[in-house]
Amino acid sequence: MSEQSRRGHKPAKPYRRPEKDPVRILAFEALRAVDERDAYANLVLPPLLRKAREKDDFDARDAALATELVYGTLRRQGTYDAVIAACVDRPLREVDPPVLDVLSLGAHQLLGTRIPTHAAVSATVELARVVLGDGRAKFVNAVLRKIAQDDLDGWIGKVAPSYDEDPEDHLAVVHSHPRWVVSALWDSLGGGRAGIEELLAADNERPRVTLVARPGRSTAEELLREEAAEAGHWSPYAVRLAEGGEPGAVEAVREGRAGVQDEGSQLVALALANAPLEGPDTKWLDGCAGPGGKAALLGALAAERGAVLLASEKQPHRAGLVAKALAGNPGPYQVIAADGTRPPWRPGSFDRVLVDVPCTGLGALRRRPEARWRRRPEDLDNFAPLQRALLRTALDSVRVGGVVGYATCSPHLAETRVVVADVLKQYPDAELVDARPLLPGVPALGEGPDIQLWPHVHGTDAMYLALIRRTAG
Repeated sequence: MSEQSRRGHKPAKPYRRPEKDPVRILAFEALRAVDERDAYANLVLPPLLRKAREKDDFDARDAALATELVYGTLRRQGTYDAVIAACVDRPLREVDPPVLDVLSLGAHQLLGTRIPTHAAVSATVELARVVLGDGRAKFVNAVLRKIAQDDLDGWIGKVAPSYDEDPEDHLAVVHSHPRWVVSALWDSLGGGRAGIEELLAADNERPRVTLVARPGRSTAEELLREEAAEAGHWSPYAVRLAEGGEPGAVEAVREGRAGVQDEGSQLVALALANAPLEGPDTKWLDGCAGPGGKAALLGALAAERGAVLLASEKQPHRAGLVAKALAGNPGPYQVIAADGTRPPWRPGSFDRVLVDVPCTGLGALRRRPEARWRRRPEDLDNFAPLQRALLRTALDSVRVGGVVGYATCSPHLAETRVVVADVLKQYPDAELVDARPLLPGVPALGEGPDIQLWPHVHGTDAMYLALIRRTAG
């Protein structure tokens, strides 16, 4: 008998090298990039997946799980933070960010997936051993075992205030949105509890990839030949891929004859193109053209009528993306890098003008869930001067009788109706055009004359559009 055994001590366990799980390591790397570099998951994840697929041991199911872990964790981050905070003995701000990322990944597996509890805990602790070390892996193990004692509904009952006590904070925790975003969306939506709950829930749904068939180069019928593809709800050019569909596998997308474009974005371009004009219709302008989705659709629609599109984008690298999107357009077009608030063209040069202005992006939280945690109320004040300046330039750029489309991927009233109302005070010779009849068949567009799309109503991003005509005065 050994000396150690005689003294009643258990033999020390031999050191076991942590087992590397490529799926969870990839998900962790993506979350760290989002946190450390303010990157967006939809830009970080694809190259990581491509690199992983080059290895024989990473298949389509692995890619699907990694994608779910990343996006699911980001979408429910607010809820998981509240749960984790109830299970640790210190403020969350004192937990190292890499540790918090591992805990959030574990919380999502426990509370947001069908992964068995023991597998979720053991796999996450093993991940912690690989990326954090044995010491912090013990902390992760202890916290996850506390989280595993209840399901998501049970935890929400513990960490969320009641709706009657604080409705906005209740919705913020339950649906994982910052409180100020809940308040802003509720103001924009109006109505009672049901509408805001449906909207917040829709923000947490994984959206299908939507393609646009660029007129004159592709058709919806061609795209519908893809496996399990479906026609869009509203746009005649929209086709939705099957869940998990890879747009890069579609021939028309690879050739630039079709592209990835949310149906709400397509509807904005269609409404502007369909607006009735007085006089000629030969010169169109996209004044904030990057990265090129709307410009490509507008360019194709303009070509069908014999019109020319000028696509202007301030940032040269984004102007390059616009040029790539427009390459092969069936009609003439021009792409320039120019500041839309100090344009190189003469006033009154265009018949139709679109300005899809920079904004908080609160209308696209389904696709960029991390944006909800990055944005702050003060961002509204930062965007406001630019939004107004771009709309003024657009109104100066259109001829009498022409139409301007002011669009944002945000339903926040401070970025939509407030901007339009403020600018129109300076333009007595401009009037709002009722945009609703220009999108026949699309329901619930609002009280008019502007339109507001919603994820929970239309299945699109929450795009806003106001159409404005210059009159003779």
